[in-house]
Amino acid sequence: MTTLFISDLHLYHQRPAVTEAFRQFLGREAVQADSLYILGDLFEAWIGDDEPDPHDRSIVTSLRELTDSGTRCFFIRGNRDFLVGDRFAAETGVSILNDGTQVDLYNQRVLLLHGDTLCTDDKEYQRFRRFVHHPATRTVFLALPVAARRALAKHMRDQSMSASSQKAEEIMDVNQAAVEKTMRDASVQILVHGHTHRPAAHRFKLAGSDAQRIVLGDWYSQASILRWDPAGPELTAFDYG
Repeated sequence: MTTLFISDLHLYHQRPAVTEAFRQFLGREAVQADSLYILGDLFEAWIGDDEPDPHDRSIVTSLRELTDSGTRCFFIRGNRDFLVGDRFAAETGVSILNDGTQVDLYNQRVLLLHGDTLCTDDKEYQRFRRFVHHPATRTVFLALPVAARRALAKHMRDQSMSASSQKAEEIMDVNQAAVEKTMRDASVQILVHGHTHRPAAHRFKLAGSDAQRIVLGDWYSQASILRWDPAGPELTAFDYG
């Protein structure tokens, strides 16, 4: 019995090695697991479920093959693929979960997040997040032609990269007070998230009890995977270059 967690693959046709590593992971390991949880940013950008890009369509096919094999797959939207919708779910067989979903893992209650909502020190990003997640913004964006959406998505990625390069590293990391409040509000002692690309297992005290925050890494140079079985969680990485 094994449950797998991944996030922040940022799959993109210009990074074929990452895509191939993901396919191998699905076919060799995920297919043997009970469940796979993808905690956001599977794609570099997802401009809508009508995306015709051959690379992204091939990922849809690979996920369908996984779910058809019997492995349950769950998806929490990230900041790069928050437009994943019902059509994607139907075509892949993946179940879409709300950010902040709680799951029972081997008699432990675990809170799952993408992680960007915890980065409260980055005020500029949080303002941008509220804007793009607004229903009116989503409606207007999805009404645009595919070519216009691609161009706008590229522009926003370029701006994001430029802004991030000028920010202090600690500004873009999670805020510990936000972490603790989120966990207290959810009445959990274990949190798993991605987004920050800083894989680690952080242990601390929460309301006098042991607590843990497990951070998934990205897949830019190696594959970050959290494996969880009855013996507990294990955060690992393997090179694919």
